[in-house]
Order: sequence, then structure tokens, then C-alpha cells
Amino acid sequence: MAAVVSTILRSSITAFIGRLLLVFMFLGSGISKALDFTAAQAEMAHFGLHPPAVFAVLTIITQLAGSVLILLNRATWLAAGALAVFTALTIPIVHHFWTMQGDEAQIEFYFFVEHLAVIGGMILVACLAERTRAA
Repeated sequence: MAAVVSTILRSSITAFIGRLLLVFMFLGSGISKALDFTAAQAEMAHFGLHPPAVFAVLTIITQLAGSVLILLNRATWLAAGALAVFTALTIPIVHHFWTMQGDEAQIEFYFFVEHLAVIGGMILVACLAERTRAA
């Protein structure tokens, strides 16, 4: 059984699926923003990011380019770093649970915890890419 699990974990297909699942939310968000740029600008303005068009473009580029690089396992450290920083920056801008009350605070706290997990995933995908590159 251990040999089967080892084979699955060493598979390039398994690695690709893991990378795809890790970047899935960034791909979806980036594509959605690119397809509805007006809504993307409105979202940026809603969170106080001005000029909203510039922040929308930067968000789309970061989400899509970072995701594609991770999927291709190219410059993974850069892509994972960019997406991790992007994710960390959304916490004080969007998910500032410490300024909220009640259910809203609790929901935003859950987003904060999920964002920490995504940042951890980005660190791990960069580590794995570096280890396999050096091998």
C-alpha cells in the first residue's frame, strides 16, 4: 500500500492537480474580473483602492499570471510569492475582522484563517518546485 501511495504522490499528474486546486480561486477571480472589468473596478472602489482601474488591472495580472506560472511550474517561487503577498494584503483591506462585530466579524475571521492556509500552500508549492528543480 505504501508503494502505491508513494507512486501517486510522485506523479506529475498529482502535482499538477494539486497546483490547479491551489490556484483555482485565483484563476476564477482573475477571469471573472477580466470578463467584467466594470464590476472589478467597482469592487476596488468599494474597498477604497484608487484609482480603481489600476488596482483592477494589477489584481487581474497578479491572479492570472501567478496562477499560470504555478500551473506550468515555472518561476514558481515568484508566482507563489506574489499570490501570497496579494493574499496577505487582502486581510487588512477586505477581511479586517478586528474592526467588526458579531456574525460579520466571525465570517471575516474565517476568511482570515483560510487566507493563512492559502499562504501556507503557496510556501509549500514554492518549496516543492525548488526541490524538484534541484533534483
